[in-house]
Amino acid sequence: MAETDNKVRKFWFWLSIGINLGFLAVFKYFNFFADSFAESVSHLGYHVNPWVLTIILPVGISFYTFHGLSYVIDIYKKRIPAERNFVDYSLFVSFFPLLVAGPIERATHLLPQIKKKREFDYANAIDGLRQILWGLFKKVVIADQCANYANLIFNNSENYSGSTLLLGALFFTFQIYGDFSGYSDIALGTARLFGVDLLKNFNFPYFSRDIAEFWRRWHISLSSWFKDYLYIPLGGSKGGTLVKVRNTFIIFLVSGFWHGANWTFIAWGFLNALYIMPSIVFNKNRVNMDIVAHGKRYPTLKEVLSISLTFFLTVIAWIFFRSPSIHSAFEYLVKIFSSSLFTLPKFVGISSALGVLFVTMCFFIIEWIGREQNYAIEKIGLSWSRPLRWSAYYILVFAILYSSGGEQQFIYFQF
Repeated sequence: MAETDNKVRKFWFWLSIGINLGFLAVFKYFNFFADSFAESVSHLGYHVNPWVLTIILPVGISFYTFHGLSYVIDIYKKRIPAERNFVDYSLFVSFFPLLVAGPIERATHLLPQIKKKREFDYANAIDGLRQILWGLFKKVVIADQCANYANLIFNNSENYSGSTLLLGALFFTFQIYGDFSGYSDIALGTARLFGVDLLKNFNFPYFSRDIAEFWRRWHISLSSWFKDYLYIPLGGSKGGTLVKVRNTFIIFLVSGFWHGANWTFIAWGFLNALYIMPSIVFNKNRVNMDIVAHGKRYPTLKEVLSISLTFFLTVIAWIFFRSPSIHSAFEYLVKIFSSSLFTLPKFVGISSALGVLFVTMCFFIIEWIGREQNYAIEKIGLSWSRPLRWSAYYILVFAILYSSGGEQQFIYFQF
Protein backbone atom coordinates (compact mmCIF):
# COMPACT_ATOMS: atom_id res chain seq x y z
CA MET A 1 0.00 0.00 0.00
CA ALA A 2 2.81 2.38 0.92
CA GLU A 3 4.57 1.59 -2.36
CA THR A 4 1.39 2.37 -4.31
CA ASP A 5 0.94 5.67 -2.46
CA ASN A 6 4.55 6.58 -3.23
CA LYS A 7 4.02 5.87 -6.95
CA VAL A 8 0.88 8.04 -6.93
CA ARG A 9 2.79 10.85 -5.21
CA LYS A 10 5.57 10.62 -7.79
CA PHE A 11 3.06 10.62 -10.66
CA TRP A 12 1.32 13.80 -9.46
CA PHE A 13 4.67 15.38 -8.59
CA TRP A 14 6.16 14.91 -12.05
CA LEU A 15 2.88 15.84 -13.72
CA SER A 16 2.85 19.12 -11.80
CA ILE A 17 6.50 19.78 -12.66
CA GLY A 18 5.76 19.05 -16.33
CA ILE A 19 2.72 21.34 -16.43
CA ASN A 20 4.59 24.24 -14.78
CA LEU A 21 7.63 23.92 -17.01
CA GLY A 22 5.43 23.21 -20.03
CA PHE A 23 3.69 26.58 -19.76
CA LEU A 24 7.07 28.30 -19.43
CA ALA A 25 8.49 26.37 -22.41
CA VAL A 26 5.56 27.16 -24.69
CA PHE A 27 5.09 30.82 -23.88
CA LYS A 28 8.71 31.86 -23.37
CA TYR A 29 11.01 29.44 -25.18
CA PHE A 30 9.10 27.84 -28.06
CA ASN A 31 9.96 30.55 -30.59
CA PHE A 32 13.58 30.62 -29.39
CA PHE A 33 14.07 26.91 -30.00
CA ALA A 34 12.24 27.08 -33.34
CA ASP A 35 14.40 29.95 -34.58
CA SER A 36 17.59 28.32 -33.24
CA PHE A 37 16.73 25.07 -35.05
CA ALA A 38 16.08 26.91 -38.32
CA GLU A 39 19.35 28.80 -38.02
CA SER A 40 21.29 25.59 -37.25
CA VAL A 41 19.98 23.67 -40.26
CA SER A 42 20.59 26.70 -42.50
CA HIS A 43 24.31 26.18 -41.91
CA LEU A 44 23.87 22.71 -43.42
CA GLY A 45 22.39 24.16 -46.60
CA TYR A 46 18.71 23.69 -45.76
CA HIS A 47 16.20 26.51 -45.62
CA VAL A 48 13.46 26.15 -43.04
CA ASN A 49 10.62 28.54 -42.30
CA PRO A 50 9.93 27.79 -38.63
CA TRP A 51 6.41 27.87 -37.31
CA VAL A 52 6.33 30.29 -34.40
CA LEU A 53 3.68 31.33 -31.90
CA THR A 54 2.25 34.83 -32.25
CA ILE A 55 1.12 35.12 -28.66
CA ILE A 56 1.72 37.63 -25.90
CA LEU A 57 4.00 36.48 -23.08
CA PRO A 58 1.99 36.48 -19.82
CA VAL A 59 3.29 39.04 -17.34
CA GLY A 60 5.50 37.53 -14.65
CA ILE A 61 5.31 33.96 -15.99
CA SER A 62 8.85 33.12 -14.88
CA PHE A 63 8.15 34.23 -11.33
CA TYR A 64 4.84 32.55 -10.69
CA THR A 65 6.13 29.40 -12.43
CA PHE A 66 8.93 29.23 -9.88
CA HIS A 67 6.46 29.97 -7.08
CA GLY A 68 4.40 27.01 -8.23
CA LEU A 69 7.43 24.76 -8.58
CA SER A 70 8.69 25.53 -5.08
CA TYR A 71 5.21 24.78 -3.67
CA VAL A 72 5.00 21.40 -5.43
CA ILE A 73 8.56 20.42 -4.47
CA ASP A 74 8.08 21.41 -0.82
CA ILE A 75 4.92 19.33 -0.61
CA TYR A 76 6.61 16.34 -2.23
CA LYS A 77 9.53 16.66 0.20
CA LYS A 78 6.95 16.95 3.05
CA ARG A 79 8.26 20.32 4.16
CA ILE A 80 4.72 21.72 4.17
CA PRO A 81 1.24 20.17 4.01
CA ALA A 82 -0.85 20.62 0.86
CA GLU A 83 -2.96 23.78 0.91
CA ARG A 84 -6.68 22.91 0.81
CA ASN A 85 -7.93 26.48 0.43
CA PHE A 86 -7.87 27.37 -3.27
CA VAL A 87 -8.10 31.13 -2.59
CA ASP A 88 -5.09 31.05 -0.25
CA TYR A 89 -3.10 29.01 -2.78
CA SER A 90 -4.05 31.35 -5.65
CA LEU A 91 -3.04 34.37 -3.58
CA PHE A 92 0.33 32.76 -2.82
CA VAL A 93 1.05 32.18 -6.53
CA SER A 94 -0.26 35.53 -7.79
CA PHE A 95 0.40 37.93 -4.88
CA PHE A 96 0.43 41.14 -6.90
CA PRO A 97 3.37 43.09 -5.35
CA LEU A 98 5.86 40.42 -6.41
CA LEU A 99 4.17 39.19 -9.59
CA VAL A 100 6.18 41.07 -12.23
CA ALA A 101 9.75 40.92 -10.90
CA GLY A 102 9.85 39.07 -7.61
CA PRO A 103 11.16 38.32 -5.14
CA ILE A 104 10.51 34.61 -5.68
CA GLU A 105 8.68 33.56 -2.53
CA ARG A 106 8.56 30.16 -0.85
CA ALA A 107 5.34 28.57 0.28
CA THR A 108 6.93 27.89 3.67
CA HIS A 109 7.45 31.64 4.14
CA LEU A 110 4.47 33.30 2.44
CA LEU A 111 1.55 30.88 2.91
CA PRO A 112 1.54 31.06 6.75
CA GLN A 113 1.40 34.87 6.51
CA ILE A 114 -1.52 34.71 4.07
CA LYS A 115 -3.48 32.34 6.29
CA LYS A 116 -3.08 34.21 9.58
CA LYS A 117 -5.11 37.25 10.58
CA ARG A 118 -3.27 40.48 9.92
CA GLU A 119 -3.76 43.79 11.69
CA PHE A 120 -2.69 47.21 10.52
CA ASP A 121 0.62 48.28 12.04
CA TYR A 122 1.24 52.01 11.70
CA ALA A 123 5.02 51.86 12.24
CA ASN A 124 5.35 48.98 9.79
CA ALA A 125 3.25 50.84 7.21
CA ILE A 126 5.39 53.98 7.53
CA ASP A 127 8.51 51.89 7.03
CA GLY A 128 6.88 50.31 3.99
CA LEU A 129 6.06 53.70 2.48
CA ARG A 130 9.64 54.83 3.05
CA GLN A 131 10.92 51.75 1.19
CA ILE A 132 8.43 52.36 -1.63
CA LEU A 133 9.71 55.93 -1.91
CA TRP A 134 13.30 54.73 -2.20
CA GLY A 135 12.29 52.07 -4.71
CA LEU A 136 10.51 54.64 -6.86
CA PHE A 137 13.59 56.87 -6.74
CA LYS A 138 15.75 53.96 -7.94
CA LYS A 139 13.33 53.09 -10.72
CA VAL A 140 12.32 56.50 -12.05
CA VAL A 141 15.28 58.75 -11.25
CA ILE A 142 18.17 56.29 -11.60
CA ALA A 143 17.08 53.40 -13.85
CA ASP A 144 14.90 55.25 -16.36
CA GLN A 145 17.33 58.14 -16.78
CA CYS A 146 20.34 55.84 -17.17
CA ALA A 147 18.32 53.75 -19.64
CA ASN A 148 18.01 56.71 -22.02
CA TYR A 149 21.78 56.89 -22.48
CA ALA A 150 22.40 53.14 -22.27
CA ASN A 151 19.91 52.64 -25.12
CA LEU A 152 21.38 55.50 -27.16
CA ILE A 153 24.92 54.12 -26.91
CA PHE A 154 24.14 50.40 -27.26
CA ASN A 155 21.80 50.96 -30.22
CA ASN A 156 24.44 53.02 -32.06
CA SER A 157 27.60 51.39 -30.76
CA GLU A 158 29.28 51.37 -34.19
CA ASN A 159 29.36 55.18 -34.13
CA TYR A 160 31.10 55.67 -30.79
CA SER A 161 34.58 55.44 -29.29
CA GLY A 162 35.67 52.96 -26.66
CA SER A 163 35.30 55.48 -23.84
CA THR A 164 31.71 56.24 -24.89
CA LEU A 165 30.90 52.51 -25.06
CA LEU A 166 32.35 52.01 -21.59
CA LEU A 167 30.14 54.85 -20.36
CA GLY A 168 27.15 53.12 -21.98
CA ALA A 169 28.02 49.88 -20.19
CA LEU A 170 28.17 51.80 -16.90
CA PHE A 171 24.79 53.38 -17.56
CA PHE A 172 23.28 49.94 -18.19
CA THR A 173 24.93 48.59 -15.04
CA PHE A 174 23.28 51.34 -13.01
CA GLN A 175 20.02 50.96 -14.93
CA ILE A 176 19.58 47.26 -14.27
CA TYR A 177 20.35 47.67 -10.57
CA GLY A 178 18.00 50.63 -10.14
CA ASP A 179 15.32 48.87 -12.19
CA PHE A 180 15.34 45.49 -10.51
CA SER A 181 16.25 46.44 -6.95
CA GLY A 182 13.92 49.43 -7.17
CA TYR A 183 11.02 47.18 -8.10
CA SER A 184 11.95 44.82 -5.25
CA ASP A 185 11.88 47.72 -2.78
CA ILE A 186 8.45 48.76 -4.08
CA ALA A 187 7.21 45.17 -3.78
CA LEU A 188 8.54 44.71 -0.24
CA GLY A 189 7.18 48.08 0.88
CA THR A 190 3.76 47.47 -0.66
CA ALA A 191 3.49 44.03 0.92
CA ARG A 192 4.39 45.52 4.30
CA LEU A 193 1.34 47.79 4.02
CA PHE A 194 -0.74 44.59 4.01
CA GLY A 195 1.16 43.11 6.94
CA VAL A 196 3.19 40.71 4.78
CA ASP A 197 6.98 40.45 4.93
CA LEU A 198 8.59 39.32 1.68
CA LEU A 199 12.09 37.93 1.27
CA LYS A 200 14.88 40.46 0.91
CA ASN A 201 16.02 40.40 -2.71
CA PHE A 202 18.98 42.79 -2.94
CA ASN A 203 21.65 43.59 -0.38
CA PHE A 204 23.87 46.28 -1.94
CA PRO A 205 25.52 43.91 -4.48
CA TYR A 206 27.77 46.52 -6.12
CA PHE A 207 29.72 46.77 -2.86
CA SER A 208 30.73 43.10 -3.11
CA ARG A 209 34.39 42.12 -2.78
CA ASP A 210 34.22 39.01 -4.97
CA ILE A 211 31.80 37.36 -7.40
CA ALA A 212 30.61 34.81 -4.85
CA GLU A 213 29.61 37.65 -2.52
CA PHE A 214 27.95 39.46 -5.42
CA TRP A 215 25.70 36.45 -6.04
CA ARG A 216 24.77 36.29 -2.36
CA ARG A 217 23.61 39.88 -2.63
CA TRP A 218 22.11 40.09 -6.14
CA HIS A 219 18.59 38.70 -6.69
CA ILE A 220 18.89 36.74 -3.45
CA SER A 221 15.56 34.93 -3.84
CA LEU A 222 16.53 33.54 -7.26
CA SER A 223 20.03 32.50 -6.15
CA SER A 224 18.66 30.71 -3.09
CA TRP A 225 15.91 29.09 -5.21
CA PHE A 226 18.48 27.58 -7.58
CA LYS A 227 20.62 26.52 -4.64
CA ASP A 228 17.78 24.72 -2.83
CA TYR A 229 15.90 23.26 -5.79
CA LEU A 230 18.67 22.60 -8.32
CA TYR A 231 22.20 22.80 -6.90
CA ILE A 232 21.60 20.67 -3.77
CA PRO A 233 19.46 18.02 -5.56
CA LEU A 234 22.28 17.68 -8.13
CA GLY A 235 24.64 16.81 -5.30
CA GLY A 236 25.67 20.27 -4.16
CA SER A 237 29.24 20.35 -2.89
CA LYS A 238 29.35 16.80 -1.55
CA GLY A 239 30.84 15.03 -4.55
CA GLY A 240 34.23 16.70 -4.78
CA THR A 241 35.58 19.56 -6.86
CA LEU A 242 34.45 18.27 -10.26
CA VAL A 243 30.88 17.85 -9.03
CA LYS A 244 30.91 21.38 -7.56
CA VAL A 245 32.23 22.79 -10.83
CA ARG A 246 29.63 20.89 -12.89
CA ASN A 247 26.75 21.92 -10.64
CA THR A 248 27.89 25.54 -10.55
CA PHE A 249 27.98 25.74 -14.34
CA ILE A 250 24.53 24.13 -14.54
CA ILE A 251 22.87 26.62 -12.20
CA PHE A 252 24.49 29.64 -13.86
CA LEU A 253 23.56 28.47 -17.37
CA VAL A 254 19.99 27.72 -16.26
CA SER A 255 19.86 31.07 -14.48
CA GLY A 256 20.94 32.83 -17.65
CA PHE A 257 18.36 30.98 -19.73
CA TRP A 258 15.69 31.79 -17.14
CA HIS A 259 16.35 35.50 -17.62
CA GLY A 260 15.48 35.43 -21.30
CA ALA A 261 15.22 33.38 -24.49
CA ASN A 262 18.45 34.49 -26.12
CA TRP A 263 21.95 33.04 -26.35
CA THR A 264 23.28 36.27 -24.84
CA PHE A 265 21.70 35.38 -21.50
CA ILE A 266 23.30 31.94 -21.59
CA ALA A 267 26.66 33.57 -22.39
CA TRP A 268 26.13 35.92 -19.46
CA GLY A 269 25.49 32.95 -17.17
CA PHE A 270 28.53 31.10 -18.53
CA LEU A 271 30.76 34.13 -17.98
CA ASN A 272 29.60 34.48 -14.36
CA ALA A 273 30.27 30.77 -13.84
CA LEU A 274 33.83 31.34 -15.09
CA TYR A 275 34.19 34.31 -12.75
CA ILE A 276 33.22 32.27 -9.70
CA MET A 277 35.26 29.17 -10.58
CA PRO A 278 38.49 30.14 -8.75
CA SER A 279 36.62 30.60 -5.48
CA ILE A 280 34.78 27.30 -6.00
CA VAL A 281 37.92 25.32 -6.88
CA PHE A 282 39.99 26.77 -4.03
CA ASN A 283 37.05 26.75 -1.59
CA LYS A 284 37.14 30.54 -1.12
CA ASN A 285 33.53 31.25 -2.01
CA ARG A 286 32.50 32.01 1.57
CA VAL A 287 35.34 34.34 2.54
CA ASN A 288 33.40 37.62 2.47
CA MET A 289 30.25 36.84 4.42
CA ASP A 290 29.84 40.11 6.35
CA ILE A 291 29.00 43.53 4.96
CA VAL A 292 32.02 45.43 3.66
CA ALA A 293 33.64 47.84 6.18
CA HIS A 294 31.16 46.72 8.82
CA GLY A 295 30.82 49.39 11.52
CA LYS A 296 33.25 51.68 9.70
CA ARG A 297 32.77 54.76 7.57
CA TYR A 298 35.36 53.96 4.91
CA PRO A 299 36.67 50.75 3.36
CA THR A 300 40.33 49.76 3.39
CA LEU A 301 42.48 50.06 0.27
CA LYS A 302 42.28 46.28 -0.19
CA GLU A 303 38.48 46.43 -0.02
CA VAL A 304 38.38 49.29 -2.53
CA LEU A 305 40.50 47.29 -4.98
CA SER A 306 38.41 44.14 -4.46
CA ILE A 307 35.13 46.03 -4.95
CA SER A 308 36.51 47.76 -8.05
CA LEU A 309 37.64 44.49 -9.66
CA THR A 310 34.34 42.75 -8.89
CA PHE A 311 32.39 45.73 -10.24
CA PHE A 312 34.50 45.80 -13.42
CA LEU A 313 33.91 42.09 -14.08
CA THR A 314 30.19 42.62 -13.48
CA VAL A 315 30.08 45.49 -15.98
CA ILE A 316 31.71 43.26 -18.63
CA ALA A 317 29.14 40.53 -18.01
CA TRP A 318 26.23 42.99 -18.26
CA ILE A 319 27.34 43.84 -21.80
CA PHE A 320 26.34 40.32 -22.88
CA PHE A 321 23.05 40.68 -20.98
CA ARG A 322 22.20 43.92 -22.79
CA SER A 323 23.46 43.14 -26.31
CA PRO A 324 21.06 41.75 -28.97
CA SER A 325 23.50 38.99 -29.95
CA ILE A 326 26.74 37.38 -28.81
CA HIS A 327 28.49 38.72 -31.91
CA SER A 328 27.48 42.32 -31.14
CA ALA A 329 28.57 41.85 -27.50
CA PHE A 330 32.07 40.81 -28.61
CA GLU A 331 32.22 43.70 -31.07
CA TYR A 332 31.21 46.05 -28.26
CA LEU A 333 33.95 44.67 -25.99
CA VAL A 334 36.64 44.79 -28.67
CA LYS A 335 35.86 48.43 -29.37
CA ILE A 336 35.92 49.31 -25.66
CA PHE A 337 39.47 48.01 -25.31
CA SER A 338 40.72 49.78 -28.40
CA SER A 339 43.02 52.79 -28.23
CA SER A 340 40.00 55.10 -28.29
CA LEU A 341 39.29 54.10 -24.68
CA PHE A 342 41.36 57.06 -23.55
CA THR A 343 39.45 59.71 -25.50
CA LEU A 344 36.67 61.74 -23.93
CA PRO A 345 33.13 60.37 -24.51
CA LYS A 346 31.26 62.28 -27.21
CA PHE A 347 27.60 62.00 -28.19
CA VAL A 348 24.51 64.19 -28.41
CA GLY A 349 23.37 65.02 -24.88
CA ILE A 350 26.71 64.32 -23.16
CA SER A 351 26.22 67.21 -20.71
CA SER A 352 22.84 65.85 -19.58
CA ALA A 353 24.35 62.38 -19.36
CA LEU A 354 27.07 63.66 -17.04
CA GLY A 355 24.36 65.23 -14.89
CA VAL A 356 22.60 61.86 -14.62
CA LEU A 357 25.94 60.24 -13.80
CA PHE A 358 26.51 62.78 -11.01
CA VAL A 359 23.06 62.07 -9.51
CA THR A 360 23.80 58.34 -9.75
CA MET A 361 27.08 58.79 -7.87
CA CYS A 362 25.24 60.70 -5.13
CA PHE A 363 22.71 57.86 -5.02
CA PHE A 364 25.45 55.30 -4.44
CA ILE A 365 26.94 57.45 -1.67
CA ILE A 366 23.58 57.20 0.11
CA GLU A 367 23.53 53.47 -0.59
CA TRP A 368 26.99 53.18 0.98
CA ILE A 369 25.95 55.10 4.08
CA GLY A 370 22.89 52.88 4.53
CA ARG A 371 24.49 49.60 3.44
CA GLU A 372 24.04 47.94 6.84
CA GLN A 373 20.26 48.44 6.74
CA ASN A 374 17.54 46.55 4.87
CA TYR A 375 17.40 49.43 2.39
CA ALA A 376 19.50 52.57 2.19
CA ILE A 377 17.19 55.15 3.80
CA GLU A 378 15.65 52.82 6.40
CA LYS A 379 17.44 54.61 9.26
CA ILE A 380 19.04 57.61 7.55
CA GLY A 381 17.49 60.85 8.81
CA LEU A 382 15.34 59.33 11.55
CA SER A 383 17.35 61.24 14.15
CA TRP A 384 16.93 64.51 12.25
CA SER A 385 14.35 67.10 13.17
CA ARG A 386 10.92 66.52 11.66
CA PRO A 387 11.12 69.50 9.20
CA LEU A 388 14.57 68.43 7.97
CA ARG A 389 13.54 64.80 7.56
CA TRP A 390 10.39 65.67 5.65
CA SER A 391 12.34 68.10 3.48
CA ALA A 392 14.55 65.18 2.42
CA TYR A 393 11.46 63.09 1.61
CA TYR A 394 9.97 65.92 -0.44
CA ILE A 395 13.22 66.26 -2.39
CA LEU A 396 12.95 62.57 -3.32
CA VAL A 397 9.30 63.01 -4.30
CA PHE A 398 10.12 66.08 -6.41
CA ALA A 399 12.94 64.21 -8.16
CA ILE A 400 10.60 61.31 -8.92
CA LEU A 401 7.87 63.59 -10.30
CA TYR A 402 10.38 65.63 -12.30
CA SER A 403 11.91 62.50 -13.85
CA SER A 404 8.64 60.71 -14.51
CA GLY A 405 7.77 62.76 -17.59
CA GLY A 406 9.93 60.66 -19.88
CA GLU A 407 9.38 57.20 -21.29
CA GLN A 408 9.13 54.53 -18.59
CA GLN A 409 11.38 51.58 -19.26
CA PHE A 410 11.53 48.13 -17.72
CA ILE A 411 14.39 45.84 -18.55
CA TYR A 412 12.66 42.66 -17.37
CA PHE A 413 9.98 42.68 -20.03
CA GLN A 414 10.77 39.02 -20.83
CA PHE A 415 9.75 37.78 -17.38
